[in-house]
Amino acid sequence: MAFSSGSGGGPMADINVTPLVDVMLVLLIIFMVTAPPISHQIQVDLPQPTVNPPPPPPNPPDPVKIRIEASGTVMMNGTPIDMRSLEAQFNAMSELEEDRQGKLEIDTDPEAEYEVLAKVLARAKNADLKKIGFVKAGG
Repeated sequence: MAFSSGSGGGPMADINVTPLVDVMLVLLIIFMVTAPPISHQIQVDLPQPTVNPPPPPPNPPDPVKIRIEASGTVMMNGTPIDMRSLEAQFNAMSELEEDRQGKLEIDTDPEAEYEVLAKVLARAKNADLKKIGFVKAGG
């Protein structure tokens, strides 16, 4: 069935958009009227600036460097260490105050197995160490 666009006597294919525009304007007004009461203020307690900030810690401790070799050997600060001793070292680190805890830097060989890294991370998490960083391999 074809529609003609001229002044012929056939059916007209144009849609009357006036009622659609009227409905959209009414909905817009309804949303504009109801939106402000729905929103509410959130109280945020921002930190206030202090005149005398506390001094920074004098000397932060050196980071503890963990290196995971391709053979599965775990090295702590350049010396090989087994998982049981590593867990004891992590527990000793976690007993220090948070500002005195050293940062744990983990470096892995690109050929190292993920399982060894997962074990090291699990022991660090179990010891509740907060400052853990990853070092780019070879860097």
